[in-house]
Amino acid sequence: MKALFPHEAITRGITVRVSVSFLPEQSELARGRWFWAYHVRLENGGDEAVQLLTRHWIITDGRGYRHEVEGEGVVGEQPIIEPGDSYDYVSGCPLATPTGAMEGSYRMLQSDGTTFDAAIPRFALVGPAVTE
Repeated sequence: MKALFPHEAITRGITVRVSVSFLPEQSELARGRWFWAYHVRLENGGDEAVQLLTRHWIITDGRGYRHEVEGEGVVGEQPIIEPGDSYDYVSGCPLATPTGAMEGSYRMLQSDGTTFDAAIPRFALVGPAVTE
């Protein structure tokens, strides 16, 4: 699993795994646009179901500029993940630099009504440099 998803964080039995790929076909290097896809797998290793309510991303570009993104759910869903199950989704991130990083958290709701933040591991965004 480590090779397919090299980045992982575990919070209260919820494992968040991430893999990332640079997408040259979606990028326009000459115009200063690099694009990555990231694949996230959330695994519930706990004893009760959890629901992903919100996401909080911190995106840092190669110049150190930080952009924060918050919103409900992921890819239009607020999935419920039963014990022993997992949930996968793929999304994307454009940057104006050939390198950057992402990290963040998901707000999770437990069946007893309590919430907690499950960490999203920091992962690098590395694309080809522009050569003149």
